[in-house]
Amino acid sequence: MSNEATTAAGSTTPVTPDATAGAGNIAAFIDHTLLKPEASEAEILKVCAEAAEYRFKSVCVNPIWVKTVKTALKGSGVLTCSVVGFPLGATPSDVKAFEARGAVLDGAEEVDMVINIAAARANDKGALVDDITAVAEAVHDGGAILKVIIETALLDNAQKVLACEAAVEAGADFVKTSTGFNGGGASAEDVALMRRTVGPDLGVKASGGVRSLADAQAMIAAGATRIGASSGIAIVKGEQGSSAY
Repeated sequence: MSNEATTAAGSTTPVTPDATAGAGNIAAFIDHTLLKPEASEAEILKVCAEAAEYRFKSVCVNPIWVKTVKTALKGSGVLTCSVVGFPLGATPSDVKAFEARGAVLDGAEEVDMVINIAAARANDKGALVDDITAVAEAVHDGGAILKVIIETALLDNAQKVLACEAAVEAGADFVKTSTGFNGGGASAEDVALMRRTVGPDLGVKASGGVRSLADAQAMIAAGATRIGASSGIAIVKGEQGSSAY
């Protein structure tokens, strides 16, 4: 089953997921992820083959690999996902927008951006809205979907709410917990807070530290409609994955 139905270019309506879903259903929630800077082409192609075999939702990679992934996944039904301003978010908004346009032109159907974390910590909602809007326009112009990484490990609860509100206001399609590179990852508590903040119509992606079927089910029960993980195979097999992202 799919975890969300596409209603228009750049927008999704989450379908209420089954928190008790077994491995066969969980696969459709997973963005199979390889974002290590040292990843080789052989490793990227291996991840693509795995995603096609297990029917994951997408393969998420750094921008240099988007063309490779798009070609490798052709005909598989698995989406191509890339990242923008990753992993720090400390890039000017117009540069993030340029990067996003390039990724979409190369074949990315989904883009995960990192917000201006300093703005979130300064409670500057206007700066956050401007940052996300610039990327949202670039992504949506290409018919792709935008996920907004708020980096929960670096924010308090009020700042998490502020960042999620900014994502909604800017027209994002998802909010996402973490990069997995800046200390800490997803927690069910953060996912639940994000779901309460964005309401039922935006996607919520739990990412970072989701390494087992039980972890994934806990995130879905809390309100996640997508799981970002490098341990996708372990998750669907009911095993314990590694900490590598």
